[in-house]
Amino acid sequence: MNYRTIDFPKNSLFLVTGGAGFIGSNLCGAILSMGHRVRVLDNLSTGYEKNIAGFRTHPKFELIEGDIRDFAACARVCTGADYVLHQAAAVSVPESIERPLAYTETNVMGTVNMMQAAAEAHVKKFVYASSSAVYGDDLTMPKREDTVGRRLSVYAVTKYVAEEYAVQYTTHYGLDCYGMRYFNVYGRRQDPNGAYAAVVPKFVEALLRDMPPTVNGDGEQSRDFVYVEDVVQANLLACAAPHEAAGEAYNIASGKQSSLNEMYAVLKRLLGKDIAPVYGPERAGDIRHSGADIAKAREKLGYTPAYDFERGVAEAIAWYRENL
Repeated sequence: MNYRTIDFPKNSLFLVTGGAGFIGSNLCGAILSMGHRVRVLDNLSTGYEKNIAGFRTHPKFELIEGDIRDFAACARVCTGADYVLHQAAAVSVPESIERPLAYTETNVMGTVNMMQAAAEAHVKKFVYASSSAVYGDDLTMPKREDTVGRRLSVYAVTKYVAEEYAVQYTTHYGLDCYGMRYFNVYGRRQDPNGAYAAVVPKFVEALLRDMPPTVNGDGEQSRDFVYVEDVVQANLLACAAPHEAAGEAYNIASGKQSSLNEMYAVLKRLLGKDIAPVYGPERAGDIRHSGADIAKAREKLGYTPAYDFERGVAEAIAWYRENL
């Protein structure tokens, strides 16, 4: 199903937390293009003003600078909202191991603040970002939602705890919650800079600058790379999903996995580069293999990814050529 054909009530108000971030800003653009209103809550700690600069003069766009750790701010922005797309989070696996208190405050208490505020405001649907990190050391492939292992990082724990709260808010507080277990999302506006940046933009930036990227480990670890436009699709489909699908988490992925070495070979070919990578140590807390079974999201949400890796990364490369 094409999310742009979803018949939301005219002029619906979507609250996007973390709307100045990578995924959040893509959600904002899609919603505005559908003719609905967007309110963003962001403290601009990891999001960027430049990501939403093109929306600031739009009559249906509103930015409120605030923090999900502040319940009063959460309550204020939920007032009048029809749908909440909760993307705000601290997202680095290695950093979460270094800063467990900060990650717990943001990802657990921040999410519970948002759920409580949304429930009190009688929001129709609460769609939140979870992560494939919740699968931990489970070796089952592909990953299915009902089988998880022991979490390998504080980040993974915070996302799993958020899923448990979502069950409680759906069951006891009248808030339909839908968890998006993102796999390796990539695409336009994803930041290639910083020690904890995602692998696709880091590799693309290095190749565009004729520099060898660093691969953590031997490069044979596998990932399910999903283009951001398919992630947008999943979030908006969840906003239109029935109550019977609430209180659940869903794999949001392409349904295909590639090793980092295979992914790098595609990037080299598309960019016309022949630069060997540098292999470094593995990162603490990383999962070795990650691939998704997306049957549940397809069945209950109507999710069907439209982008394979080559198509998606070609669009991403075009964006990076213009914006780096």
